[in-house]
Amino acid sequence: MCGICGIYSFEGEKIGKSQVKSMCDAIAYRGPDDEGYFIDKNIGLGMRRLSIIDLSTGKQPIHNEEEDIWVVFNGEIYNFPELKEELETKGHRFYTNSDTEVIVHAYEEYGVECLQKFNGMFAFALWDSKKKQLFIARDRLGVKPLHYYIDKKKFIFGSEIKSILKDQSVARKVNIDALQQYLALEYIPAPLTMFEGINKLPPGHYLLLKNGKIDIKKYWDLSFNPGENSEAYYIAKTRSLLKDAVEKRLISDVPFGAFLSGGIDSSTIVCFMSEIMNQPVKTFSIGFNEESYNETKYARIVANKFNTEHYEQIVDSEKIRPLFKEMIPLLDEPLGDPSLFPTYLVSKFARKHVTMVLSGDGGDELLAGYDWYVADKLSKYYKIIPGNKRLIPSVLNSLKPTSHSKGLINKSKKFIEGFKLPNELGHVRWMTAYDKRIANVAKIDPYSAIKYYTNRKLDRLSRAQYIDIKTYLPDDILTKVDRATMYTSLEARNPFLDYRFVEFAATIPSNLRLNGMQTKYILKEAMKNKIPKSVLYKRKQGFTMPLKHWARKELKDIFIEKLSEENLNKIGNINPAYANKLLSMHLSGNADCHRKLWALLSFVEWHENYF
Repeated sequence: MCGICGIYSFEGEKIGKSQVKSMCDAIAYRGPDDEGYFIDKNIGLGMRRLSIIDLSTGKQPIHNEEEDIWVVFNGEIYNFPELKEELETKGHRFYTNSDTEVIVHAYEEYGVECLQKFNGMFAFALWDSKKKQLFIARDRLGVKPLHYYIDKKKFIFGSEIKSILKDQSVARKVNIDALQQYLALEYIPAPLTMFEGINKLPPGHYLLLKNGKIDIKKYWDLSFNPGENSEAYYIAKTRSLLKDAVEKRLISDVPFGAFLSGGIDSSTIVCFMSEIMNQPVKTFSIGFNEESYNETKYARIVANKFNTEHYEQIVDSEKIRPLFKEMIPLLDEPLGDPSLFPTYLVSKFARKHVTMVLSGDGGDELLAGYDWYVADKLSKYYKIIPGNKRLIPSVLNSLKPTSHSKGLINKSKKFIEGFKLPNELGHVRWMTAYDKRIANVAKIDPYSAIKYYTNRKLDRLSRAQYIDIKTYLPDDILTKVDRATMYTSLEARNPFLDYRFVEFAATIPSNLRLNGMQTKYILKEAMKNKIPKSVLYKRKQGFTMPLKHWARKELKDIFIEKLSEENLNKIGNINPAYANKLLSMHLSGNADCHRKLWALLSFVEWHENYF
């Protein structure tokens, strides 16, 4: 697990080690154990290493026998032992026991098609000095980040944008298209970033730089092709593939454990870890004083069931307060997902005991675990009801919420708003807080990135899941987890995102993913004799904090200060009067605007830090 970066000069200008070192220093927290560089005339590669596998000989950059191919690598190749054996039978000689070296020899043997061989999470940059070719790639699902910048003189890349910005010639300008999409989606979909001119390499893509030309190609996509096997087949296959994915991710030369939220996904991971390991699993949970946001009691049930070595931490608003200054400025882009903070805190907490954790990320997107899939299914029937019969949701939509009715009324409002969108975008409205009155910029279609993925002949549920897997998963969930864990020098691995399981999940018939109103049906059936029923069938809660309450009381001063008209006027691009109206409505209790306010606050903190 590392941070990588590099620079290539189109004009043949010699790259200095100090240039690349400054880029690495900007992301030193991603790899506090080691650093390494490859410099050859107009190309420079750098990395910071968090040592997980092959602690003694895995130093990067790593090369082939002739030392004409060099690689810097962030991530893990989980099937590297099998690949190493395959490549050795073809005559390749290895000088380390690391997974990184497999990339070099696989490229020698298979060229860019080597990507099809890798089962892992990765972003890497490989320099082929014979071909004078730079080959950079990102894993299928986008677990590991990779950004790049290009102008007439140079090409720069990095795990994080802050490495690219070390080059003073890279202009800092807000990307208005990205801002609009951020305000709609609460994250910034690839290939955009909030910096004009800096892009993300999309998941499942690679980039070739040769003879001054850039060529970006997709090497993997997900196809939803429901099979016709029995329910028992899908149940058994779900269990076997997930258990194998967990086992592959337990290869480590450092202490490891698991995040345990108390939900079905993390509980499934802990269950399989306990079956595989011959020692107690170390599990880590975080909770809040507010009972409705606290899932630690469910995490304890799972910890007791599997006899884990369980660690738990309760968080209040005072532990959150310093993170506005500590965490948000570290982000290269604003992120409108408030669960960033608890993810960071549980990562920081776990890092005191382990260097690597397994996480349940991806289960909701792959197996239809979100409430918005249910809502979207219901909206199909709602649309065929005559207008005068759509009474109950419409009445609820007009009511002022009370303390007891807020959940129902807020869901009703989201339902009505989603109903107004085209069929292919209906489920997206349940995830977002877009309000066109917030941005003080020329209007751009805020859903343009989403629409790129809607032109698929899929059933309604599969289309919604495909969109989420391509956008929300990599650009919100996985971005959040990568930054939160890397800022604490912790590696997170995601068994649900083993590409073999991902491709299999897309063959499960829709009615076995979402059975009636029951989400994650197939996973629940697969685990019903393994995980306690109180955890398996509890209402989905989500990993978030009581921000809507804290914004009205304990953290009220931060929102008032950062979203003041004076402050917003300095920043520009935001409508100060309307932002303050939202804040007033939230503080008075007349509306729940905390997601919109958080997205604004995150943008303001980011803007102040970088501009």
